[in-house]
Amino acid sequence: MKAYMFPGQGAQFVGMGKNWYDQNPKVKALFEQANEILGFRITDLMFSGTDEDLKQTKVTQPAIFLHSVALALCVVEPFAPDMVAGHSLGEFSALVANRCLSFEDGLRLVSQRAQAMQKACDLAPSTMAVVLGLSNDKVVEVCKEVKDEVVVPANFNCPGQVALSGSIAGIEKVAELMKAAGAKRVLPLKVSGAFHSPFMEPARLELAEAVDKTEFHAPICPIYQNCTAAATTDVAQIRENLKAQLTAPVKWTQSVEAMVADGADTFVELGPGTVLQGLVHKINPDVQTEGVS
Repeated sequence: MKAYMFPGQGAQFVGMGKNWYDQNPKVKALFEQANEILGFRITDLMFSGTDEDLKQTKVTQPAIFLHSVALALCVVEPFAPDMVAGHSLGEFSALVANRCLSFEDGLRLVSQRAQAMQKACDLAPSTMAVVLGLSNDKVVEVCKEVKDEVVVPANFNCPGQVALSGSIAGIEKVAELMKAAGAKRVLPLKVSGAFHSPFMEPARLELAEAVDKTEFHAPICPIYQNCTAAATTDVAQIRENLKAQLTAPVKWTQSVEAMVADGADTFVELGPGTVLQGLVHKINPDVQTEGVS
């Protein structure tokens, strides 16, 4: 069974999607539609902008979404997924790919999400770090030792790799505790704020309002959502999980394990980069991975 997966923020690069735009009329039409919906030429920034241009959250998120969705809707034929999942932002790409959201509504939600997250980052300084070499349970346990600052697990990426979100002081404090607990390394991440943490509560409220106003449809296959790591085709449940996503951890390891348990033997990454293929290999080296970028 084939599982299609969609990357999140951080996979962007200058030039992303340009070959497809130049060679595939369907992709070109979709990209031009995105320019119109967003009210600025995101394609100019994707194809020939600077790294700094692409790092702006309001650009990064729609750019990765657009690249990923174009591959699913215009390039992969036949596109007949048995199941889908996306890492953080990638969940929105997955919901368009499995026809739960229209392209237009998905892009608008992603744009609103990006702007809401940026506002939340500007409200209070916060940051992220990645812990290498400790079990999920140990990371959760050590985070609880920090009593006076906000520090939470944000992404369970693969065995031995968990990203943390929190206050700047909290991340500094927990880094020392993680090293003392046996972590191989604790690396600060170059991000504008603490994603998937209580710091994103203002963004969650804003996004929830937008989700409530958006039409969702019965999907063509199950999605394994970040906050539950469980398969669902229930539209009401999908909405609620999407609202919870900004402040809940991304359970990527658990999602991949659940998809394998449900019969997935091939994982296809659609979008820029190969990060998710690498994570799947570390979670389960026995399954096959492919990518279209």
